[in-house]
Amino acid sequence: MRSLGKQCRANQLQQHVPSAARSGAVCRNAYPAPGRLAGTGSRQHHASTILRAVAEAVQDESKELALYTVDPQLVDHREHLDYRWNHYKWVKGNIENATGSLTDFAKGFESLGFIRKDGKTIYREWAPGAKAAALIGDFNNWECAWMQKDEWGVWSVELPDGPDGSPAIPHNTRVKIRMQAHGDWWCDRVPAWIKYATIPEGEMGAKYNGVYWDPPRGEKHLWRHRRPSRPASLRIYEAHVGMSGEDEAVSTYAQFRDDVLPRIKQQGYTAIQLMAIQEHAYYASFGYHVTNPFAISSRSGTPEDLKSLIDAAHGMGMVVLLDVVHSHISSNADDGLAGFDMGQSQDMSYFRTGEAGYHKQWDSRILNYGHWEVQRYLLSNLRYWLEEFQFDGFRFDGVTSMLYHHHGIDTAFSGHYHEYFGPQADVEACVYLMMANEVIHKLHPDAITIAEDVSGMPTLCRPVSEGGLGFDYRLNMAIPDTWIKLLKHVRDEDWEMMDLVNALCNRRYTEKTVAYAESHDQALVGDKTIAMWLFDAEMYTNMSTLNESTPVTQRGMALHKMIRMVTMALGGEAWLNFMGNEFGHPEWLDFPREGNEWSHKHCRRQWSLVDTDHMRYAQLNAWDKAMMDLDADTGFLSSSVQWVTHIDQEKQVLVAERGPLVFVFNWHPLQDYEGLKVAAPEPGKYKVVMDSDAWHVGGQGRVHWDGEHFTTPAEDGKFNNRDQYFQVLAPSRTVVAYMKETEEMRQHQQQHQQQQQDNAAGTSGGGGGRFSSYIQARGGSSAA
Repeated sequence: MRSLGKQCRANQLQQHVPSAARSGAVCRNAYPAPGRLAGTGSRQHHASTILRAVAEAVQDESKELALYTVDPQLVDHREHLDYRWNHYKWVKGNIENATGSLTDFAKGFESLGFIRKDGKTIYREWAPGAKAAALIGDFNNWECAWMQKDEWGVWSVELPDGPDGSPAIPHNTRVKIRMQAHGDWWCDRVPAWIKYATIPEGEMGAKYNGVYWDPPRGEKHLWRHRRPSRPASLRIYEAHVGMSGEDEAVSTYAQFRDDVLPRIKQQGYTAIQLMAIQEHAYYASFGYHVTNPFAISSRSGTPEDLKSLIDAAHGMGMVVLLDVVHSHISSNADDGLAGFDMGQSQDMSYFRTGEAGYHKQWDSRILNYGHWEVQRYLLSNLRYWLEEFQFDGFRFDGVTSMLYHHHGIDTAFSGHYHEYFGPQADVEACVYLMMANEVIHKLHPDAITIAEDVSGMPTLCRPVSEGGLGFDYRLNMAIPDTWIKLLKHVRDEDWEMMDLVNALCNRRYTEKTVAYAESHDQALVGDKTIAMWLFDAEMYTNMSTLNESTPVTQRGMALHKMIRMVTMALGGEAWLNFMGNEFGHPEWLDFPREGNEWSHKHCRRQWSLVDTDHMRYAQLNAWDKAMMDLDADTGFLSSSVQWVTHIDQEKQVLVAERGPLVFVFNWHPLQDYEGLKVAAPEPGKYKVVMDSDAWHVGGQGRVHWDGEHFTTPAEDGKFNNRDQYFQVLAPSRTVVAYMKETEEMRQHQQQHQQQQQDNAAGTSGGGGGRFSSYIQARGGSSAA
């Protein structure tokens, strides 16, 4: 740790200081004076500002963080958590004293990069490591428009409009910054704040150029729809635009808008999570080696095209989340932000230096989270995506790497709290995340933030006001790992029911999680999706219902549905599905690369499979829609009511209550259970509202939909901690959801009785391809 008494130079990396009061240090000129933009103002820092910060810190330290009440186990780590909180208050206080507020601080795009003002095009770039700099591009035939550097390391140039009032730099033309390093070598770089970057079409190995993007009024996207409010139940569809088409080519934003959005809406999802939007030079990185954080991926279209996609999603009532990458930056210096590292010291760089600045597993650069200009850059990036593109929130990628200096590399987390708090924790990155969540939620109170964290750090999803990091959800990343391990190494008849429940329910119920059985990670080449593990070679030979089902396809269909349902029912407070997994998309994902001769064959989605009625893929898709509709009508996913009331290893049966529903899972490969007793939360009549054995979802129709299941008082006072039970048929390898009949259900049943009769197949289950009239009537129109 650096000396707490050491003074800070202008824009120097912030010290790890618990608070100004504790250390007794006064850090002069670490932050600009109030109202000052780096590169344009004075060095004066008022003494009253420092005294006020010290007074606030003293007062704040007398208060106990609310975290300790929420989770008493955190008291043992009070020293670290108080340290983190005080550092956050110190950093935030300095920013607010200098700029007014965090949200004002996050307006860097209004003063850096390209700005139009007073008949001029102004370009400013923070590059203190440069000895000389010039703006070059199509507008000046790539000759140097020399820039001036101020005392803060900001270079600038002003270009007056032409005599006819036209901007000096035409819209949609190429630009770069040419810089001389202190070693006297020269380099051309893409501007750090660039909004669009492209490569010459058809030119292999070409370098990216920045593109000045300022379309005339007639070409700007005009927003037509207001943002939807935050969905009551968060059902996320994770999607990659470039691979969303069926053709062997990169798909466009317009194609996704027109062809894929309607599918997502019809399926019943309430949110879309868009991957690979930030520009990334290496397509096969899945968008996670970002080169230009402010630029959209030009492979799929223009910024206006992306806005049109988001606008259309809003018009359908769905929120749109950006998969944002602030955990690292591509080490590609020619095409991206890494090019601004010219060997300068850390206090003049976007990146940390030495080993601390390099992620050895990802071959990428680690950002200098404690630096004023880096904080401005990243917070402004979030505000830009929220305001310019109307995103409704973010899924933060690689958060584990940010939380710890070891980045989670070769580290196993057992859940013991000492693993999370101490010298291994990256306080500067944690403080940045606290500020990021505060900015996002102040600008857009309904915004949703999700952390991709495998460690399970406590406080991650508690409010910043309590001392937490402020995320709304974390991804429950242990669940897909559990499923793959079971499918790969354990016969399903040997699955331990208690271990399964523990894996699904192992989370802090004071911090919300997103459940998912699999995501894009499992779909990548070298891994297998759940469908691939289950169906294996029969994905290619026996997925038509015109063929007799085999033991492999019967097992695969049954377990695919059960795995998804039990994960959704018990695994979290939100749900995520990766594009195509809802219908068991065959094969793996493999981006075009030299190793596959730049083929797009495995980098697409074969929608025709699910659109063919006689394919089993259509049946799996119907089951996914049924799951979404069930949640839309009952709200079980977001309900805090969750109890596993029965675990029977011998019978391989699980019974669980979630919201108003009672789920009965029979995992046994062969055994049906007639008259199985099921604990009921309330007395009354229970009816089937969904079952995986229905004909239209690939089942065998063994569940009776017209059955009425009345509760019976428990003989000995209690049955599985409930006062009553009802009895059901639980066919092998099925899940059936029951719900206590309500007056609304009775009315819907009467209204749709004729429809139910028309669709019924005798007295057998599945209703001829329908679920209960209540769910069927409401499922198609419910908005969660």
